[in-house]
Amino acid sequence: MDDGGNLTRSSDDDSSQRSAPSQRSAGRNGIRIALGLYSVREECERDWPGTLKAVAEIGYEGVEFAGYHGWSAKALRQILTDHGLGIASCHVGLNMLTDDELKKTVEFHQELGVSLLVIPYHEETSAEGWRNFAAELAEISDRLSAYGMQVGYHNHAHEMQPMDGAIPWEIVFDNTPFAVSHQPDTGHMVRGGRDPAAYIRRYRGRTRTVHLREYDPEDEHALLGEGKVNWKDVLGACHEAGGTEWYIIEAENCPCPPLECVAACLRNFHKIAG
Repeated sequence: MDDGGNLTRSSDDDSSQRSAPSQRSAGRNGIRIALGLYSVREECERDWPGTLKAVAEIGYEGVEFAGYHGWSAKALRQILTDHGLGIASCHVGLNMLTDDELKKTVEFHQELGVSLLVIPYHEETSAEGWRNFAAELAEISDRLSAYGMQVGYHNHAHEMQPMDGAIPWEIVFDNTPFAVSHQPDTGHMVRGGRDPAAYIRRYRGRTRTVHLREYDPEDEHALLGEGKVNWKDVLGACHEAGGTEWYIIEAENCPCPPLECVAACLRNFHKIAG
């Protein structure tokens, strides 16, 4: 482990160890630990019951959905209940939160049992476009509040790059109300040249969920704790700023089968969090 709380793979960290179940436990300072199901999206599409069972056995306390593969909210809710899994949030497209789609989206997610709906991706070509998007988020936030729900936004690297002299991520959260949830993706922020811990502190209390994704420019397969993200600072910022309910671990470019990969990420997280 280096000063940033990064881990390196040991020579005895073979595939059998990666797949070994971890004991379920709360994260640092009582913040719960979920898996971003985008990490195991193909497994979910093939076998929802088996995949969610495996996620629980690995030691995750909850999940974040990124699609439902045609399953009903009621059926998915039952599988989660069967395995003691909570829901941190759900990624939903902007189109699902506007016009006639909003009511259907609210009804589905109320039955599923989740209150935080996060837009996972958006692009604009100017700072003014990002300000308009912020206004749209504020309007969606007002509409969702009537149902006891919140909207959030999740970054990629492009929101970290200056546009017309401003940072899109800052435009969005400097121009939206406190209720619009700040969901930083640590790996994408570092890839974009920004400090995720600084943004968590800047938007105090707004980071209900945070994506724990690794980044290493020299190793696209780096697991959580093996790259350039300063994990000690990220976790410390979540504690200091307050409001964080879930850490959401996510891994995309897995060096081994995805379920083994996310098991290794969870073990590394516990070593870092200590």
